[in-house]
Amino acid sequence: MAVRVVIAEDEAIIRLDLRETLEEQGYEVVGETGRGDEAVALVRSHRPDLVILDIRMPGMDGLAAAREIAADGHAAVLILTAFSQRNLIEEARDAGALAYLVKPFTQAELVPAIEVALGRFKEIQAIKEANASLEEQLATRRAVDRAKGVLMDDHEMKESEAFRYIQQTAMRERRTMRDVAQDVISGALRPPKSPEA
Repeated sequence: MAVRVVIAEDEAIIRLDLRETLEEQGYEVVGETGRGDEAVALVRSHRPDLVILDIRMPGMDGLAAAREIAADGHAAVLILTAFSQRNLIEEARDAGALAYLVKPFTQAELVPAIEVALGRFKEIQAIKEANASLEEQLATRRAVDRAKGVLMDDHEMKESEAFRYIQQTAMRERRTMRDVAQDVISGALRPPKSPEA
């Protein structure tokens, strides 16, 4: 499937050149504009893989647009600039740009810059997913530990019995251990009384 791109460049001739170059290289241009604020709207509506932003644009400059787009986390950001000052490059990076190109640029420079931006974006997404998974595991562990404590204190279970009860209930009811643990903690779920009780 082709990489989907939004172009935001206020100079129409550069925008046209970019579109032609991208399409020749197999990218799909799904939106283009000469304004930063419209670029943010296009990214939100089209959900492209990549947005190419010029720094100087009316409506909203490329850095402000990059900040909003990066905060949404929907697309990789490549910044175009006619200026190569270090402070501007650092500002672009801090705004969420994953790669940048200094104008005028060649096709030989454009494609690698796009691939760098896309590659970095994939790495960031993978890290976010891994962190979410770790947070979920930690929350589950905390809930299970609290539920074991409730079962041990209120139902005189041994720790291993309490864990087994939570695990088996989750499997039998096809629920997560975290959900079962929450029900034990809230009192919505109680183990059956043992016959000798």
